[in-house]
Amino acid sequence: MSNYSHPHSLDGHVAIVTGAARGVGKGIASALLSRGARVLVTDVLGDVLANTTAEFADAEGEVASVVADLRDPDSAQHIVTAALDAFGSVDALVNNAVASAGPIPFVDIPTDEYEKVYDTGPRATFRLMQAVYPHLVKAGGGSIVNLGSAAGTVGTAQFGAYAGAKEAIRGMSKVAALEWGVDQIRVNVVCPLAETDGLKVLRDVAPRRYEQVARSTSLKRIGDPTTDIGAVVAFLIGDDSTYLTGQTLLVDGGAGSFR
Repeated sequence: MSNYSHPHSLDGHVAIVTGAARGVGKGIASALLSRGARVLVTDVLGDVLANTTAEFADAEGEVASVVADLRDPDSAQHIVTAALDAFGSVDALVNNAVASAGPIPFVDIPTDEYEKVYDTGPRATFRLMQAVYPHLVKAGGGSIVNLGSAAGTVGTAQFGAYAGAKEAIRGMSKVAALEWGVDQIRVNVVCPLAETDGLKVLRDVAPRRYEQVARSTSLKRIGDPTTDIGAVVAFLIGDDSTYLTGQTLLVDGGAGSFR
């Protein structure tokens, strides 16, 4: 199976990717770098981020990194400033990071878990969007891609806090798309099903459940973070999608397309 790739489709673009040390965020950053973007990767996991950054620098392109805890209200400006210091401009933001909380029955979700998901998810997304906005305007426009989840669009039992946080992100994205279109800033949401660290654990400890997840898709496989998810994010950042905004793309192999 051939991979969809534009080797130079993102030449001249500068992107920020949160939660990029591993999993889907790492896959997205890899896809952007391989298409010519300069990328600021950020994560709270300093050691893992350092290894990922070194891996990217050796193999793929121009990358910078900053360790940041998105629960800190000052982290958004810190991240944007780091991108500007590294590359001089920024025209794309990918809000991927969020802490997961579950599986926990709805009535048992503790307040601190709920707050952690919202602090790292919608609140951090909100702050980063506000912090990057003037720089996207200065660049003449740009693209924001926020990560949603089928936990919110469809609903997943025992993931109440996570589902609510992801749907909050989708709601903000629609409003920003409406308000910022005049500035040529596009805002879209991607809801992925991908081979994350969590799914890899599931594959190892509960292979039958893993196969059930794969069979739930029309394509009968779990998406690859780089070639399946990252490629779509690269499309949304690039110049081939300049008339696409305010949309939610279910990049899930057909798992949720017919619900």
